[in-house]
Amino acid sequence: MSSDAVKKRKPKVIRNEAGTPETKRGRAEGEQSVEMEERRRQCSVHFITLKKLNRLAHMRLKKGRDQTHEAKQRVDVLHLQLQNLLYEVMHLQKEISKCLEFKSQHEEIELVSEEEFFQEAPAEISRPHVTRDDHHQLTLARLDWELEQRKRLAEQYKMSLARKEKIHKAIEQKREYLSSLQPGLQNIMQASLPVQECLSMPFEQMQKQAEVARHLPPPLYVLLVQAAAYGQACDKTLSASISGDVDEAKALSRPPEDSQDDESDSDAEEEQQNTKRRRASVGVQLDDKRKEMLRRHPLSLCVDLKCKDGSVLHLFFYYLMNLNILTVKTKVSTTTDLSGAVSAGELLNSESLLNCLYASDHGQETPNPTNRYQFDKVGITTFADYVSDLGHPYVWVQKLGGLQFSSDGAQVCVLMGSALSASHMERTMKLLQGRLQARLALHKQFSSLEHSIIPISGECQHLFPAKVVSGLTLVPVEQELGFVQHVLKAGLLRETDLFFMAVVERGTARLLAAVVVNPRYPEVMPLFSLSLHWKGERSGRTEDNLRAMESEVNMFRAELQGPRPGLQLLTNQIQRLCVCLDVYLETESQVCDGSEGPKEFPREKMCLRTARGPSRLKPFKYNHPQGFFSHR
Repeated sequence: MSSDAVKKRKPKVIRNEAGTPETKRGRAEGEQSVEMEERRRQCSVHFITLKKLNRLAHMRLKKGRDQTHEAKQRVDVLHLQLQNLLYEVMHLQKEISKCLEFKSQHEEIELVSEEEFFQEAPAEISRPHVTRDDHHQLTLARLDWELEQRKRLAEQYKMSLARKEKIHKAIEQKREYLSSLQPGLQNIMQASLPVQECLSMPFEQMQKQAEVARHLPPPLYVLLVQAAAYGQACDKTLSASISGDVDEAKALSRPPEDSQDDESDSDAEEEQQNTKRRRASVGVQLDDKRKEMLRRHPLSLCVDLKCKDGSVLHLFFYYLMNLNILTVKTKVSTTTDLSGAVSAGELLNSESLLNCLYASDHGQETPNPTNRYQFDKVGITTFADYVSDLGHPYVWVQKLGGLQFSSDGAQVCVLMGSALSASHMERTMKLLQGRLQARLALHKQFSSLEHSIIPISGECQHLFPAKVVSGLTLVPVEQELGFVQHVLKAGLLRETDLFFMAVVERGTARLLAAVVVNPRYPEVMPLFSLSLHWKGERSGRTEDNLRAMESEVNMFRAELQGPRPGLQLLTNQIQRLCVCLDVYLETESQVCDGSEGPKEFPREKMCLRTARGPSRLKPFKYNHPQGFFSHR
């Protein structure tokens, strides 16, 4: 409230000094009201001043914050410039270090000493008047002299090879003369064999094998006895033979541990005699210890398992003496040429042929827990690095040899070895025969698929319509595909699985199918993952009909496997995929616009309903013998 208003509202007071007491009392009350108005006015002024000061304080605070923020920004800019400068300095220091650490290739060449160089090298190469004062020219001259010496040695090497060829020809001539005597000796030796064969009594062969079998290690001996017994009782075509150096096996009189101790003692004596030599040969000694640790028995066992089609699976069993485990290598012999299929190269590969014969048995690590501590002593990180040379230590191989290891590394007693081997022999041999038949059937199917032919047996013709327009055009191998990432994340593709891609085409439509084949095929059904390239790209994760097509080829094993054991399962799945693509393309246009279909895909399949449900699923189920398609 302003002072003018207060003045206007000030009451008029009639002063009369000679008034009555009531007049004096009224005069006193008027003075009090004037004083209250004055104080009210002062309070208003102070309140307005207080608001002004508060506003000024807020403005100063905002200005201080803005100034602080600007200062921080300047500091951040300067700090960023400092970081950039430090990074440039570090980069330059690294470049300088690389330049200082650069080593020329000529430093790895062992050149002759300077004294020997000036003594033996001719003057036109050595040039003493120049090279003695210039280290660079001296190095170039020494390199020129090294080149001349190597050329001379190369000529001597060629002359030595020519002399070697002459000596080799002379040896061949003498060898041919000696080999000409061999047929006569063989005729004499073979004269008695027909009698033994007619009587089915190969006494000579059995006697030789029994003589050699005495020197087999216990696991291989158990395997030989049980394989021979199984062959006589259940499979007459199964044969077992022993190969290797018998003399070396006879010479094994001391345990491997003793020989290792002797070698360590002799190494210790050599180390005491010459310290420098010890330092230079530490790596060599470690390699020798590894070789001794992974040493195989001189004798090995070969088991030949024949199938009805004439193919033979050769199993080579080895025994690692220091590790006390058995390993196996494989080889397949067939009556037909199997080199035609390019994409089926891994099917009969000896490294992966017997993977997962039993579930989760990959044969990459030793099943004996005590071997882990033995490996730590010689610096072996994993046994998988030596599998290609030594063979696979599958668990079923140990059981066939009567070996079984518990979690604490204790071995089952030897008396139970034969019983353990006999309990697993029949099932394992049947699994091996089934694995070979399945791989040969897959190889034959891949040979046809690569030529755009889907082989369908007569027993499976009723599973598909008479006319299938879509066809397989290519079976290449791919490694990275976007529409199979969910299969990888779900853990459905393992290192032991076989992976390939099939391309099914009809007109402008291309259906890509990534196929995962488990090593235990056909016991485990192949897994298909689809991607359609037609009017854009679609996959089973984005469209319900493609997901339904995946279900048709992945889920209904009873319909697709055909006659047991279901070796035609893969080709039946691919043929079902072609049929589903026909149905998809022939019904797709009717779902979109209701027309009779584009000219590119005329309707040739009879469908009760072209689509059903909110997701507009198509009829992929084929009904035989009616010949129409319906929904499931």
